[in-house]
Amino acid sequence: MSDEHQTLPYPEPSSEHPTLVIPGRGDEPRPARRRARWPWVVLVIVLVLAALAVAGELLARAILPGVVRGIVIDQLELPQDQQLDVDAAGILLPQLIGGRLDELHLSTDAVTFGGITGSADVTATGIPLRGGDLTDAHGTVRIDQEQFTALVTASDLPIDTVTFAEPDVTASGSFEVFGMPVPVALTVTPGADAGDIVLTPVELEVAGLTLNAADIAERFGDAASRITEPQRVCIADQLPAGLTVTGLKIDGTEAVIDVDVDGAIATDESLQQNGSCD
Repeated sequence: MSDEHQTLPYPEPSSEHPTLVIPGRGDEPRPARRRARWPWVVLVIVLVLAALAVAGELLARAILPGVVRGIVIDQLELPQDQQLDVDAAGILLPQLIGGRLDELHLSTDAVTFGGITGSADVTATGIPLRGGDLTDAHGTVRIDQEQFTALVTASDLPIDTVTFAEPDVTASGSFEVFGMPVPVALTVTPGADAGDIVLTPVELEVAGLTLNAADIAERFGDAASRITEPQRVCIADQLPAGLTVTGLKIDGTEAVIDVDVDGAIATDESLQQNGSCD
């Protein structure tokens, strides 16, 4: 290139001639977008509702047992200081709103029905809160040897005392043969049928000699034959009419009685009174 056409240098940058920036070009950061707040609002609402639901559930569980206890005591005419534990299954709030409890468990260490005292555990289902019959109820009653003796003294068995030897019961007493009392110890297996207690003889001990049914008939004749037959003992007059005995077994030092409960016992006063053996 000749000296006649020399390239002129770029002028030095100065404040008098600032460099222009073309809009939309370059690497300048864009303004940050504002985040939506609605997810946080929904979360807060959900947490508040959950807290209210938990508080309501705790309140219901604190109040309900006392209410149920009062109703049961009044309907069954139990003492006002009767010990009775109440436990409801499931989440209570939906059940209370729907007006029906799914399941209630009632238990007591000692309750008296018709002069017989024992512990009881009862489970009821489908309990209407605005009145009505229960869908179903069943439970167990546990009694000791003394209470069991009081139950079976109505039988034809010669019973003075009773001792438990799981799974059997030994009843000691005496029966007459030709006008003479003969001391005996009769071992029976207890059970239940159609609401009655059934005692099935296993063996008889007379003066230290153990006899079976055939031996008894041979030695004592027809006078003692009734001892070898199963004995039915009606206890309906000692229990509310709404209770039906469905099972009986010996468990250690206790007799365990299984019962079914008529759902109408909650509304029918006649079922709350003792039944009849007539």
